[in-house]
Amino acid sequence: MLKMDLEFNQGILFVRLRGKLNRKTTYKINNYLNPVLNKHKIKYVVYNMYFLEDIDNHGIDALLNSKRIIKNNKGKIRMCEVNNNLKEKLKMTKISKIKNELFAFNLLEVA
Repeated sequence: MLKMDLEFNQGILFVRLRGKLNRKTTYKINNYLNPVLNKHKIKYVVYNMYFLEDIDNHGIDALLNSKRIIKNNKGKIRMCEVNNNLKEKLKMTKISKIKNELFAFNLLEVA
């Protein structure tokens, strides 16, 4: 099971993931989140991975789909608080990591 907590603050969409991002749960990102990113031309997204327990290749593909949408919107995407067990798996996304959500405001330079 995957739960997503979304918060839009100062131009940044914070997506807090809890549970497992796998073949059975990626529909939440692909069918709900990514269309919102595209429709509303959201430019800045921060994925908080603190409570993410596991991710498979389907989950990584879902993150890469988000990355592509944000790139098309001329924005930036970041991950924070990545669990040590998932660091190696998430390297292939090539999404930059930041320490925590507070760093997003400085790093993303949202006006």
